[in-house]
Amino acid sequence: MSQERYQVRFEWGEAGAARIAAGVHAIVVVDELDGHGQASAASLAAAIAERATGGQSGTAALAGGAAVLCATEASAADAATRILRLQEELGDRCVVAIVAAGSLDADGARTAVEDLLAAGAVVDALAERGLDFASPEAAAAAAAWQGLRRATAHLLTASTSGGHLADARAQRDAHPSTVVTLREFSPRA
Repeated sequence: MSQERYQVRFEWGEAGAARIAAGVHAIVVVDELDGHGQASAASLAAAIAERATGGQSGTAALAGGAAVLCATEASAADAATRILRLQEELGDRCVVAIVAAGSLDADGARTAVEDLLAAGAVVDALAERGLDFASPEAAAAAAAWQGLRRATAHLLTASTSGGHLADARAQRDAHPSTVVTLREFSPRA
């Protein structure tokens, strides 16, 4: 069974996007820790747009198909407002595919709790604006967000991806030679 009958759909990664992108007007790529473990949200969005338009790339893909947005928990409301405007422009129901980027580790792709929660924030923001005919997958992401929204800061730092990010930052901070100088100190005379 597919999610085609739903206005708001949810899946993981580029392959998941291909499963739910048929007939959508907007694709929202969610990557809370942009690019952690894989391509950035923007490059994932471009790959999804290219796949959804039969191999066209760049602006041709975006012009020929669905609007493609990148969102995080912090920008969920803005993304939902933009989709609502798109629906008003269409004069019809706007069908939305929300695609969580997930993460890659040594064993391959895996779900990432921070992307699940951020995707749920987008689904919730859409529902607040009346776009609430959500697939069970999208509804479950929204329920996770609603139930855990007060704990998202902790969950982000305590999650596997958050731990990897903290480890990478600690290693970077332990090697000052990797610090890039943006501007040299210049004492004022």
